[in-house]
Amino acid sequence: MEKPFRKILVIKMRFHGDMLLTTPVISTLKRHYPEAQVDVLLYQDTIPILSENPEINALYGIKNKKAKTAEKITNFISTIRALRRNKYDLVINMADQWMAAVLVRLLNAPMSISQDYGHRQSAFWRNSFTHLAPLSGDNVVESNLSVLAPLGLESRVAETTMSYNPACWQRVRGELDKAGVGERYVVIQPTARQIFKCWENEKFSRVIDALHQRGIEVVLTSGPGADDLACVNAIAQGCQQPPVTALAGKVSFPELGALIDHAALFIGVDSAPGHIAAAVKTPLIALFGATDHIFWRPWSDNMIQFWAGDYRPMPPREQRNRNEMYLAVIPAEDVIAAIDKILPVPEADSATGEEL
Repeated sequence: MEKPFRKILVIKMRFHGDMLLTTPVISTLKRHYPEAQVDVLLYQDTIPILSENPEINALYGIKNKKAKTAEKITNFISTIRALRRNKYDLVINMADQWMAAVLVRLLNAPMSISQDYGHRQSAFWRNSFTHLAPLSGDNVVESNLSVLAPLGLESRVAETTMSYNPACWQRVRGELDKAGVGERYVVIQPTARQIFKCWENEKFSRVIDALHQRGIEVVLTSGPGADDLACVNAIAQGCQQPPVTALAGKVSFPELGALIDHAALFIGVDSAPGHIAAAVKTPLIALFGATDHIFWRPWSDNMIQFWAGDYRPMPPREQRNRNEMYLAVIPAEDVIAAIDKILPVPEADSATGEEL
């Protein structure tokens, strides 16, 4: 019989895409302990991607390493105080930062489970948790779910979740209307945090031209940073007919989820929006370079994935050059052919010439 936990804390401190990939763990916990309050401790700046998830009771933000030391200390102390007041009876740790062990010790929960990281084998770390769960699984979703092994649960929810409220879609749809975008459109997010995950602007422009030639509108999105916006503008300027760029850098993560959810197709590189597309079950084309394209692939059954390693040898992780654009070997023609597989051109009636 499953123990009826009342208050559960899930700890994960990584980037936006990583946070979305923890949602199967949260959903599994809610399935087996429906009355429990599930809280999440994460980096402050990644809160928006989980902010609308109805299965989460509360989100607690830790300042990341870029913050000033005094700010981090103040934030850490105030967060610990808030978490201690909650009196958790189960803590699930999926963070490999050393502070996770300190934090869990301070919470003193009756049961605490951590993934068993190879680089965290000190007595202090191992004794900070009541249970350690060996990492297993060929994909990050499966790996995340492996942390639940000590609970002996009979089933797991192997689906990622991206939530947004109706107001998010209403605002996005309003912006699309202003830009003259109809019901059928494709979202392309060409940007990523590192150059080794990016593709050439010129190839994105050719893909956009091919979509326009097929009568499909294109919406380009990106983060709000100057480099991201410069990339989007360069791609748009390289197109015969410019795509819609009005939303680039101007939507929240829930709004981006709504935009992608209503799209006919998403095209992107190895970054969080690809995982959003998988979560909302929008067909997607994903381009991967020197990252592990099997472990980190979007969790989707409706995807065509391109891996640069199919075109040239990829270096092992420890030899990866973060300033090399590994995706450059992927031809634009191959991506355009994939579009035609996912979005076939409607057949025309030979007698009337009208689309069937």
